[in-house]
Amino acid sequence: MIDRYSWVAVYPELVLLIMASVITLVDLGEKRRMRSTTHWLTLLTLAVVAGMHFTYAASGNTIYGFGNMLVVDSMASWLKGFATVSVMVTLIYARPYSAGRDMMRGGELFSLSMFALLGINFMISGNNLLLLYLGLELLTLSSYALVALRRDDSQATEAAMKYFVLGAMASGFLLYGMSMVYGATGSLDIGEIFRVINLGLFEHQQVLVFGLVFLVAGLAFKLGAVPFHMWIPDVYTGAPTAVTLLIASAPKLAAFGIIMRILVDGLLPLATDWQQMFGVLAVASLFIGNVVAIAQTNLKRMLAYSTISHVGFILLGLMSGVQSGEFTAETAQAAYGSAMFYVITYVLTTLATFGIILLLAKDGFESDQISDLAGLNQRSPLYAGIMAMCMFSMAGIPPLVGFYAKFAVLQALLATGTVAHIAIAVFAVIMSLIGAFYYLRVVKVMYFDTADTQVGPIQAGWDVKSVLTANGALMLILGLLPGGLMALCTEAILNALRG
Repeated sequence: MIDRYSWVAVYPELVLLIMASVITLVDLGEKRRMRSTTHWLTLLTLAVVAGMHFTYAASGNTIYGFGNMLVVDSMASWLKGFATVSVMVTLIYARPYSAGRDMMRGGELFSLSMFALLGINFMISGNNLLLLYLGLELLTLSSYALVALRRDDSQATEAAMKYFVLGAMASGFLLYGMSMVYGATGSLDIGEIFRVINLGLFEHQQVLVFGLVFLVAGLAFKLGAVPFHMWIPDVYTGAPTAVTLLIASAPKLAAFGIIMRILVDGLLPLATDWQQMFGVLAVASLFIGNVVAIAQTNLKRMLAYSTISHVGFILLGLMSGVQSGEFTAETAQAAYGSAMFYVITYVLTTLATFGIILLLAKDGFESDQISDLAGLNQRSPLYAGIMAMCMFSMAGIPPLVGFYAKFAVLQALLATGTVAHIAIAVFAVIMSLIGAFYYLRVVKVMYFDTADTQVGPIQAGWDVKSVLTANGALMLILGLLPGGLMALCTEAILNALRG
């Protein structure tokens, strides 16, 4: 028998599921190119769902539902709320771009985005390996379809096929790892897996370690860490820019959530093993991401390699939670809290960055080359200023939020006191200095280069302009006053660890 608290735990997901189906039906009667009714109904739904998540988060309660398969705690509610807002902002930025490229025909953009968000929710709240995998597949299958949404675009179709093939391989790694963990522990429940490993009740150590390796490989692919990063540059470049933004933002919150559920909640007794793997992945991601990005002239491809470097910083936070094989709540709270802060602020910055790219795109013109930003300051000082803030934030230049995010992660890494971690922190700082080159190059092009051809004024609706301005202002406000968001992250992590 399913108790009423199980249904309370999934109210936001039920609203998403029902409204995704309703919006698909409503769109059948929508004749206009801009899909106004479908668009605003989707945004209203997402606003309601985000409000529900934030209400759950503010309550501070932890709810287990459906036989402990699903957990709703503060960390889950905040992450799901931010992911919902991210998808909502993405659809606001994407509307003019998508309408101009006939991507709104049939309403697939809205319904698939909502199904992807549903998968994100289950990835963040899953307390069972099976539910986590189902959420992951719902997200990835929706993403494959979104990348190929422009069926007449050969580049998008190629990107979708590459994404599908590599994604299927990564899903196989993850599922194989889950099956090995199940074979070693006899359970799919995250809490029971932790109990069995912590008490040493398992018999097959080698099977468990092999399972851990496959799990880390699968999770590293979903996060986009080197050497499992091959799909990111091709998908970012080939997908329509609106879809690129969707893939680059909210799923990063989901990846952080699923790592916390599987590796921290379930496999924390093996932290010494997976933290070493994260260290290798982080160093490789920082090096490859920053060095290869220097050679890029395509803006979306440059941002793809930039994403890989930021993933390296997220992994640095995640590898700092357990010191010398000993777990303390204070250390874990600071480390995982800094990683959560980093991923949230990264998504915030990514939204504004791609928002500017979408704003500059026109029919037959993607604005995806760095040279396309030439003379932007003369055309619009406001949008040039927002883009410059995005670049400075990603480079980690104060007083923007990217600086504090990097500082918090490095502080957590140095707090471990080990020589290896101190060396990695120094390496991360050097890589950030290298990365500043390609970010500052974009600023130089906007302010000091002139456009090759005569371009007209930038047209933006009131919704896009107001949200983009607020997006840019938040990067500065959170950089000057980061304490509130950091306290929220650390408190949410503590709540999750207690659960």
